[in-house]
Amino acid sequence: MEQALATLAHTLRASAGLAGKADIAQVAARLGLSGAGAVPVGDDCAALPDGDGWLLLAIEGFMNGFVAGDPWFAGWCGVMVNASDIAAMGGRPLAVVDAVWADGEDGAAPVLEGLAAASSAFGIPVVGGHTNIRNDRGQLSVAILGRAKRLLTSFDATPGQRLVAGIDLRGRYRAPFDNWEAATDAPSGRLRGDLEVLPLIAEAGLSRAAKDISQGGIVGTAAMLAECSQVGIALDLAAVPRPEGVDLARWLLTFPSFGYLLAADPQDVPALVARFAARGIAAADIGAVTADRRVTLSDGSGSETIWDFTQRPLLGCAPTGAAA
Repeated sequence: MEQALATLAHTLRASAGLAGKADIAQVAARLGLSGAGAVPVGDDCAALPDGDGWLLLAIEGFMNGFVAGDPWFAGWCGVMVNASDIAAMGGRPLAVVDAVWADGEDGAAPVLEGLAAASSAFGIPVVGGHTNIRNDRGQLSVAILGRAKRLLTSFDATPGQRLVAGIDLRGRYRAPFDNWEAATDAPSGRLRGDLEVLPLIAEAGLSRAAKDISQGGIVGTAAMLAECSQVGIALDLAAVPRPEGVDLARWLLTFPSFGYLLAADPQDVPALVARFAARGIAAADIGAVTADRRVTLSDGSGSETIWDFTQRPLLGCAPTGAAA
């Protein structure tokens, strides 16, 4: 039996994935980051103007427990989640570099094998990095370079738009983490074609605002998009694409291997949904972009506030306006 709405809202607010987003502001403040690129700090990638487009830079570091518990998949994710960040900005990945630390060659081997497998599957070359196999534990971070012709950002959702979710449900949980894994056994051509959906959406003008669903799941990602764009989001739980038999609370906090939230004008929603459906990816209008600066959940019986930005920030580093 699924949790009552108030209990569900409490579970989501207390989640580690949502709370961890507050760390971003502390780091940005220490470094004096001001968002000197095309978009402010807080987006999926840094975007730097480059000719008739933008260079995109992103990096992912992985929890030590994840690297120790599933090293091959951690290596795979080093490529996959970075590629997702590039796609979320309307870009196409060009290359990655990695930093792998391990306790000996045998400790590094599965991480490197996962990296190599994903590099081949997604067609994204590993072009360099840093290695230390004389460490006391495994650690991994991977950075990526991409390019976009037209940007999708976290700062361009506007009240009156609809929120569309596109999620690949053709997978399963990879225990013991809340990772919905729908990529490692997929054909390479499908993986590459699925990533191409996002830049094509950007270039067609069907959306200007998007984020990939990451740690914090659908709700945390919606909250980050809302904060950056200085808007609210009202989520309709019944409309969220979900695998059959998966608990709602867990699903709302899940990190899918392919999942995006996009803001779009109402007249563009059918075409946007159709782009995902043509790839066999579940997509739906899951709620409204509002002006009231809150993230809310409704299930037909009532509504609960997950985050009220008039009371406190989440990321804490969103600018006063859009810069893209």
